Amino acid sequence: MHQNFIEMAKGVVIIPTYNEIENIESIVNAVFSLTTPFHVLIVDDNSPDGTSEKVLELQKDFPEQLHLEKRQKKAGLGTAYVHGFKWALEHQFEYIFEMDADFSHNPADLERLYHACVEGADMAIGSRYITGVNVVNWPLSRVLLSYFASIYVNLITGMKIHDTTAGFVCYKRNVLETISLDRIKFIGYAFQIEMKYRTFLKHFKIVEVPIIFTDRTKGQSKMSNSIIKEAIFGVISLRIRKMLNRL
Repeated sequence: MHQNFIEMAKGVVIIPTYNEIENIESIVNAVFSLTTPFHVLIVDDNSPDGTSEKVLELQKDFPEQLHLEKRQKKAGLGTAYVHGFKWALEHQFEYIFEMDADFSHNPADLERLYHACVEGADMAIGSRYITGVNVVNWPLSRVLLSYFASIYVNLITGMKIHDTTAGFVCYKRNVLETISLDRIKFIGYAFQIEMKYRTFLKHFKIVEVPIIFTDRTKGQSKMSNSIIKEAIFGVISLRIRKMLNRL
């Protein structure tokens, strides 16, 4: 059974964590309960609440499928994902996912992103805005900020993506092999924009899959004003670097 799983699973779900002890067991079990087999890589930034220790316990139940990379300190979402991407490429995965630990992304939608890439997309985005505004439990101010941020990003970059700050994404490995991971600059929400922009500039096929985003019910949000500012001003920086051929 385990050997069949290893042979079948072509995708790995990267989940960065910092103080997610309240969510980690449930999210891991939810991914492994899906019909499509996935591996899971937890990239933990030395959470003081014992998140990584919980993952080590769970590895006893999922020794082949569940993986842990523990970093020394909290170093930002972008660097956690780049760390995970490099690990996934090294371990020969064909489909590489970004997903939050807090159930704001429905694990069941992993299968829809996966099938979008199997059917021809190079990047499949779990989009909150492609069929209206599909966000639950956010205050109106945050919905408007996120929605209009995507309009602003598209205006500056020339992309036509409804949800440019989305953090629920499936990549084919050739995308991550092509876009120079060592040159990724941003570490917060601007990281999500930069990844899409670099993918767009390489003319990969980007598809948006409608999802419903539900804000976390357990644990602390990682959103801050500095993260929002990075996203707003980072877009201009990306465009300037492109004009100067420095991307």
